[in-house]
Amino acid sequence: MLTTVLRGLAAASVAVLPLTASSPASAAETLPLAEAVIRLPVEAESRDGYDRDAFRHWNTGDDPSDGCNTRAEVLLDEAVEPPTVGPRCRLSGGRWWSYYDQVWVTSASDLDIDHMVPLAESWDSGASVWTTQRREAYANDQGAEASLVAVTARSNRSKADQDPAEWLPPATEVHCRYAAEWVGTKLRWSLTADEAEVAALREVAAACPEQTVTYEPAS
Repeated sequence: MLTTVLRGLAAASVAVLPLTASSPASAAETLPLAEAVIRLPVEAESRDGYDRDAFRHWNTGDDPSDGCNTRAEVLLDEAVEPPTVGPRCRLSGGRWWSYYDQVWVTSASDLDIDHMVPLAESWDSGASVWTTQRREAYANDQGAEASLVAVTARSNRSKADQDPAEWLPPATEVHCRYAAEWVGTKLRWSLTADEAEVAALREVAAACPEQTVTYEPAS
């Protein structure tokens, strides 16, 4: 996952990268946001049987030898000014940009790692029939830049498990990016969307004619 200051401040497109290095690059596809929304399968959602513990996280991350879990690895990847890494991957110092609310953050403890499509929403949209291993892969997905994002705890908890019909970032200037990252994540993991969600995404897409989505299906 590669992140720059520009990713936090503005983005004309969203890139969703391969889950594994062995995935063929030709599988990636770029298309306009409006067209990407059309590709979402529309189905009713159900939260029957949902349990957050069905998604194991945070695991040992992409590099089990570094002593950091997925949360810490994401924080390290997204830091604009890298923190100091202490024993047991304790982070001190550093600086991050929370793009949802356009806020600079200087303490890792003030950040949440948001699942772009919340775990509960993914369950509603198809993850309920996944294997335990696939749900763990989803919950710790660092193979796509958009899947996990470091944002202020306040903005993440305001979002909770809501979809774009119910919540969009408080910073209106990032709605195009957010919608693209949401749609890219759903397409990457073959998740469905309900009618209200699709209607909201179409509305956002109509105001973002130049926004594109690049995604590659998760293996």
